[in-house]
Amino acid sequence: MFDKILIANRGEIALRVLRACKELGIPTVAVHSTADEDAMHVRLADESVCIGPPPAKDSYLNIPALLAACEITGADAVHPGYGFLSENARFAEILGEHNVHFIGPRPEHIRLMGDKIAAKRAAQGLGIPVVPGSDGGVASDADAFRLARDIGFPLMLKAAAGGGGRGMKVIRAEHEMAGGLALTRAEAQAAFGDDTVYLEKYLEQPRHIEIQVLGDGKGRAIHLGERDCSLQRRHQKVWEEGPSPALNTAARDDIGAVVAKAMRDIKYLGVGTVEFLYEDGKFSFIEMNTRIQVEHPVTEMITDIDLVVEQIRVAAGNDLTLTQDNVKFHGHAIECRINAENPVSFRPSPGKIVHYHPPGGLGVRVDSAVYHGYAIPPFYDSLVGKLIVHGKTRSECLMRLRRALDEFVVDGIETTIPLFRALAQEKDIIDGDYHIHWLEEFLARGALKE
Repeated sequence: MFDKILIANRGEIALRVLRACKELGIPTVAVHSTADEDAMHVRLADESVCIGPPPAKDSYLNIPALLAACEITGADAVHPGYGFLSENARFAEILGEHNVHFIGPRPEHIRLMGDKIAAKRAAQGLGIPVVPGSDGGVASDADAFRLARDIGFPLMLKAAAGGGGRGMKVIRAEHEMAGGLALTRAEAQAAFGDDTVYLEKYLEQPRHIEIQVLGDGKGRAIHLGERDCSLQRRHQKVWEEGPSPALNTAARDDIGAVVAKAMRDIKYLGVGTVEFLYEDGKFSFIEMNTRIQVEHPVTEMITDIDLVVEQIRVAAGNDLTLTQDNVKFHGHAIECRINAENPVSFRPSPGKIVHYHPPGGLGVRVDSAVYHGYAIPPFYDSLVGKLIVHGKTRSECLMRLRRALDEFVVDGIETTIPLFRALAQEKDIIDGDYHIHWLEEFLARGALKE
């Protein structure tokens, strides 16, 4: 096992990793910007190092500063959390060159899955079903028009190096292609430094289903079921749950077996999530995230498996001792991402929390690094915390969610709690009858008022 782990992140995920390290008996190092010197993970870590000023490029994305922090503290491993450098293959390589372990996949797998075109090709080669589309980036507008006619409208233009919902545009008719290509290429170049665009069939009302995987890099890998992440705004997940209301046991077992075999075939190391669109009983691969996910607590609640502990164990070279037969699903879990945002306009609302009372009780978990008097800084994402509830059935889970949301108090800033209170009362949500466009349609109707 590792001697000391440096946590190269902030907020609730840094605290989540710190807790796993403490339960494994591993000393921790918290790094922080000057804006985060009062952060909870900084207070609780065994050691802390300031790595720069508030802008992420000067602190949490500052690789030399992180390497220096490892050297100063003697940390022999780095956990990147999610976001920031968690899917940066070069960062993983640099750590290896300095004899520091990266708690995550091998650089070649990060790089492979970070390229949407290469990932799609790899998925096809591994027997994973994919969304119909172009076989690679389109070299010219003429090629794009020809392929679009073959694929059929509507279709999606996507940045090959994309992520986070950027560099994506729906094209419903041929006359929209020229402008769409120009705009998507410009967005891709600005966001990722790469204007390569590819085409994909656009599904009208699919679910977003992701399969959680875990491998030890030695040919052993399992899946831990699915999460339904269909409630999204601008391609950003808002509400996640598991198991999906749209899947039965046979569908879950079938796609899980396909994905687990693929991970065994490539000797995948660590945790990861293979993401699909699901419509009319068919799964279509869209991407793989080679890191711990924001919504990983949903899986932990329905499997009783600590994903971060397992992630650390296999990164340290331990064999995967869990087998597929060890994975037992029980009950239902829902996660709501509580953000410091206006619940209608989603305008950011940084500031000082003057009253804070998280909910509690049976089956209620809050992953958050905020506290009474904490000031949400304006420099980073707006996540206040995650409310995760578990029940024996989905109905019980929804009842518990409503109760927990009513108990949740965060004063001094605006949050998205009112949005979730409204969603938990909606008939479509109660019935589990929603898709990836449902939330934006709900908001467009003006169902919530400021």
